[in-house]
Amino acid sequence: MFHKHRNQEDRSNFWISYADLMAGLLFVFILLIGAIIVKSTFLKSSLKEKEQALELQTQTLQAQQEALQEQSTSIDIKDEEITKLRNLLAKRSKELAKTNQTLTLTQDSLKLKSNEIEKLNQLLLANNTQIDEYSEHIILLQNLLDEQNQTNLKQQVELRKHESEVILLSNQLTEKKERLKLNEEKLVQLLQAVDQKQTQYDKLLMKLQKQKSQIKSLTGIKLKVIAELKKALGKKINIDRESGSLRLSSNILFDKGSDILKESAKGELKSTFINYVQTLINNQNIYDHLDQIIIEGHTDSDGGYLYNLELSQKRAYAVMNYLLALDYIQRHNIKDKLVASGRSYLDAIDKNGIEDKDASRRIEIKFRLKNEDAMYEIERILDAD
Repeated sequence: MFHKHRNQEDRSNFWISYADLMAGLLFVFILLIGAIIVKSTFLKSSLKEKEQALELQTQTLQAQQEALQEQSTSIDIKDEEITKLRNLLAKRSKELAKTNQTLTLTQDSLKLKSNEIEKLNQLLLANNTQIDEYSEHIILLQNLLDEQNQTNLKQQVELRKHESEVILLSNQLTEKKERLKLNEEKLVQLLQAVDQKQTQYDKLLMKLQKQKSQIKSLTGIKLKVIAELKKALGKKINIDRESGSLRLSSNILFDKGSDILKESAKGELKSTFINYVQTLINNQNIYDHLDQIIIEGHTDSDGGYLYNLELSQKRAYAVMNYLLALDYIQRHNIKDKLVASGRSYLDAIDKNGIEDKDASRRIEIKFRLKNEDAMYEIERILDAD
């Protein structure tokens, strides 16, 4: 189909080009006539001598026109296109006849120069050459059209084969649609079962979320204790934000290198300790989870580890012995919750990467909750989840 359309387009372009060529030729003749009229005043003297040459050239032109008509009739094209060609040639012949008449009328008074006639001959020769090329092109296009027709026949045969295959596939598709319908019914049943399972899963998930919230509430008890300590003690006592421990400077409680508690420090130690412990035991929600009240001794890094370990332990025991003698401890029966230990300089305090020795020498009073390690592990797992 594409080659056929291309063939028709090439043929149409050929006749258009041919028509343009003839129109150009006519335009050249008109220009030549105009030039002859202008030059007639200069050529009158030589017209008689060149009259015979003009007649000879006219005969040559007519012979070439006849040859052109014979060549154009030899082109094998469709009847409709041949009719158009003949009409166009007839029209051009009339126009050439008129031109010849005009030239005949002016032969008595005008004479073309020999070089202008030669140019005209060259133009006609080029026209004949172009017509020959178009003829060869048309023959080539006809061959291509024949090949395309053969290809179309082969394609029609293949199309029939494809049509039979399509019918077979259509039958197979019908069978598959019936199977798919059965599968859809099974799928609906499965979806209904999945919906039931999803409902059961949602219930289990809600129950799990509720249990998870309860576990979170238990694991967050330490944060609640620290918050209660900060709320109760305010700015009166230095409370560590992360551990909730109470820090007391050893420089206030002990002389340098000594493990004997200063008399001047006992009153402040008592007041601070009671305020701290009172917050822990007065709140029943906190007291139910309270396991130990730990008294830790800490030193700076001056001296050896064992020396500082012994010193930190003795200072922690000195503070605990003093606190055990208080009526407050006996009255609230928290003696069994007090524990003392020394840490040497293992937990020294750094500021900007440098040890703060004054801050490192301290007594820390901290609390430990029941199952704190287990609750910390549960909290870590929940946070990771």
